[in-house]
Amino acid sequence: MPLASRPGPNFREGTSRKNFGESSGCLTNAPTAHPCDRMASASSAPSSSPSAPTVDHTVVPIDLGDRSYDILIGEGLLKAESFAGLPRSAKALIVTNTTVGPLYTARLREAIAPLHQQVLDIELPDGEQFKDWPALNQVFTKLLEEAADRKTVLYALGGGVIGDMTGFAAACYMRGVPFVQVPTTLLAQVDSSVGGKTAINHPAGKNMIGAFYQPLRVVCDLATLDTLPQRELLAGLAEVIKYGPIADADFLGWLEANLDKLLARDRAALLHAVKRSCEIKAWVVGQDEKEAGLRAILNYGHTFGHAIEAGLGYGAWLHGEAVGCGMVMAADLSARLGLIDEATSRRIQALIARAGLPVKGPDLGAERYLELMQVDKKAEGGEIRFVVIGPLGQAGMRPAPEALVREVIAAHVR
Repeated sequence: MPLASRPGPNFREGTSRKNFGESSGCLTNAPTAHPCDRMASASSAPSSSPSAPTVDHTVVPIDLGDRSYDILIGEGLLKAESFAGLPRSAKALIVTNTTVGPLYTARLREAIAPLHQQVLDIELPDGEQFKDWPALNQVFTKLLEEAADRKTVLYALGGGVIGDMTGFAAACYMRGVPFVQVPTTLLAQVDSSVGGKTAINHPAGKNMIGAFYQPLRVVCDLATLDTLPQRELLAGLAEVIKYGPIADADFLGWLEANLDKLLARDRAALLHAVKRSCEIKAWVVGQDEKEAGLRAILNYGHTFGHAIEAGLGYGAWLHGEAVGCGMVMAADLSARLGLIDEATSRRIQALIARAGLPVKGPDLGAERYLELMQVDKKAEGGEIRFVVIGPLGQAGMRPAPEALVREVIAAHVR
């Protein structure tokens, strides 16, 4: 069954889309059969170790009408065949950073050379603290200096920061030029490269300046994870773990059983984790591209997590580290709201801790947490809204009493 026609993760919103985010309807009147169970069955997701792939890569389609594209997942994909069928142009620009560029720019340039008369590149500084206007302007300056036209194709070679900034540059330059995602971190492969969210940070809030702009293709070469620092791998696991509580309880069980293999970078385990994560995100984005409702569940843990990142200063904690801690806090909030039991909350915390991610946040002070969360993109009219889970494998969004939020913060700071 094609992915686009599969039933997907179940967003619990009460009786109608109009009730989205309302506390009176959220997570209370569940259907007896959870659609995500059918999705797992339809995609044949194993409950234990996945078998080795029989082809050199697998493809997860993302259905967005005339803006649909494929996510290629496999090993050794930095080759011409992975980019076949993409637009030809006089010029292309590889946007990367000072860490990834020396490792993979030459290989990518060779792979895309048949499509472009000239392949340029630019290396930006590495780190979340450089996801800002000055770094973005370096991309625009390069494009202008090289007289890039509207057919110039941008290639994002790197992690989430590079992917977000390259996509935003592509959305803005000449009011839109094509771009391709070539993610080289686990976090980018399972999350940020898929779905067309592009942005830069502002000192007052993460990802507050950006656009929805879809790539032409996403090429996830698992071999690039071999050079990923362990801390970055762990940060990526946070975004993998996220999909279990919000959409697929069976996948959460698989992660518990196979976490040691993922930590050891077992290729078959990584392939399954990336594929399943992309399947879930592709289904969600296909239903709600611009986050009018369903897509908000992908921000599980991010309200608390973004507050940690902004409060400490971008780059002090990796995004995945902040999200991991944020998921612990969001699970606790879900339990305090009576949506899951405490055992489920502890189960999520235990997995995140096993993955080597922080489960205690920095003590910014409750007032500072609340102040930062009020500028979160999900807030409305100054009211903070949280992605909560319940039962396990299903998610919704709702406000929470401030007193309860303060209790969660107090319980989970160092």
